[in-house]
Amino acid sequence: MADFKRWKEQRLSRADGSRKGSVDEPIAGIVRLLNGHDCFCTTSSCSGRLVVLEQPPLPPPTEATTGFEIQKQNCTWLMVTHQTCTMENVLTALQRATDDAIFKFEPFVLHVQCQELQDAQLLHAVAIEAGFRNSGITVGRKGKIMMAVRSTHCLEVPLSQKGKLMVSEEYVDFVVQVANRKMEENRKRIDRFYSSLQFALENRDHGNTLRFEEKVKNNIVDSCKRKSKSKGNKKDDDYASPGRNRRLESEDDTESNLNFFH
Repeated sequence: MADFKRWKEQRLSRADGSRKGSVDEPIAGIVRLLNGHDCFCTTSSCSGRLVVLEQPPLPPPTEATTGFEIQKQNCTWLMVTHQTCTMENVLTALQRATDDAIFKFEPFVLHVQCQELQDAQLLHAVAIEAGFRNSGITVGRKGKIMMAVRSTHCLEVPLSQKGKLMVSEEYVDFVVQVANRKMEENRKRIDRFYSSLQFALENRDHGNTLRFEEKVKNNIVDSCKRKSKSKGNKKDDDYASPGRNRRLESEDDTESNLNFFH
């Protein structure tokens, strides 16, 4: 316990090493709330962002590579915003591209080191309750416990090749609208996460942690039953209906993962 406290003090005394240099305003309250408790220490975070990213084409695969490696070096950020954007914002950014460029929506992500496993489990339950169902806990060889709040609520679309726009402006407008809707949903999930976190910590302080965790489990089980029942009632023709695309877009809202470890 003393080691964790000392490490936390050292960690929080460092300068913010992120590209922006500060915590995003939409999640500043969450970060303060967690760091205000002795058992948590946030290590990295992002409230969610829309990005136009330029990257050189991958070299041809060799015997040492598969051709599917994720390229992180030599990328150029042409546009970054933590708010919604417009088609004009994206097109303006693409005008500066000379290599391949992609448009991305990346949802809220938060990494927290926890003092005890039960602390991480509580935070995991809060994340699941809020809709971040790709969240998970990892335990290092030396006992370091990390909790990651994540979701699959993402979007990544290639738009230009070697500086040339490969799609119509109408399509750019379409994907921007989709990304903006995802950003709005992301904000709602952040709000739910903050409210659930406050509720969980207050109940834990009063010895009622089990009541909160039982509530979360019941909600997840009910969601799974509704999803299973809905699938059982669908006919083959349903998948050819105009509403199919809308269901596909919202599938990640009903994803379920009951494991604590990933």
